[in-house]
Amino acid sequence: MWTPQFDRFVAPARPKAGLLRFFAGTVLCVLIYFLAIMVMLGLVIGFVGFQALDGWLGEIAIGDTPVAVLLLLGTFIGMALGPMAVARWLHDRPALGLFGTGLWRSFGLGAAAGASVLLISLLLPAPFELTRNTPSEVFWTFLPLALIGLMIQTGAEEILFRGYFQQQLAARFNHWVIWMVLPSIAFGLLHFDPTSAGANAWWIVAAATLFGLVAADLTRVTGNIGAAWGLHMVNNTFAVLVVALDGTLSGLSWWVAPVSAADLSPILIAQDMMVTIIIWLALRLWIAKRST
Repeated sequence: MWTPQFDRFVAPARPKAGLLRFFAGTVLCVLIYFLAIMVMLGLVIGFVGFQALDGWLGEIAIGDTPVAVLLLLGTFIGMALGPMAVARWLHDRPALGLFGTGLWRSFGLGAAAGASVLLISLLLPAPFELTRNTPSEVFWTFLPLALIGLMIQTGAEEILFRGYFQQQLAARFNHWVIWMVLPSIAFGLLHFDPTSAGANAWWIVAAATLFGLVAADLTRVTGNIGAAWGLHMVNNTFAVLVVALDGTLSGLSWWVAPVSAADLSPILIAQDMMVTIIIWLALRLWIAKRST
């Protein structure tokens, strides 16, 4: 399972790869993440006051307005800063080591593969009729900030799960189940939301775990988080800005589907998982061809 690229990716983490240090780093990442959220809430309070805070928290939680979407994406700043601070302070190594070498080239590769397959999927008949959602002038006004927010959100998750978790665990353990599967399960559980997904909550966890495995494998073969980040960015851009589910981060989407996450059939979720596998296979073939 080890590749020369992955060995180079893991090398900076080896000098200080103790489990106690890793667990302390994980706790510190969580604390920095929540501290950043508190700072953002403080800014919201400064603008709207305590009286309106409950209403704003409800909007941010579901992302049903353009500003709410941007604020929700902005909460991931702390998730990105946490692992970078921990790498520097606790592991005494450069924060940029979490990204790996050749980052942007791999990012473009992952984004291109993901966009190609998702654009083809738009040509297929939809299982339900889509409704135009965000007015054009609002969409184009908010688009630059939304793309920056999505870069932050997807980058933060890749830095934490494929950068810090996968890298540090691989530096301590040789078996792929520990450094590839466990972070992917943690990534999947992060998406557990029975409130909005209802009976589909565990199906969505399964889909997110599969994506985590794909991202972990791409990190393994490229030696950086770029391909996983690019694919993640395109996937979330499609779900947030192109076609959103009703009631879930739909505040800036061009179209909205007439179903919520709880209303999706398991068959549709399984089809989405198959698309993830197809994109992964295309990327692996592309990477293999480029390396010969």
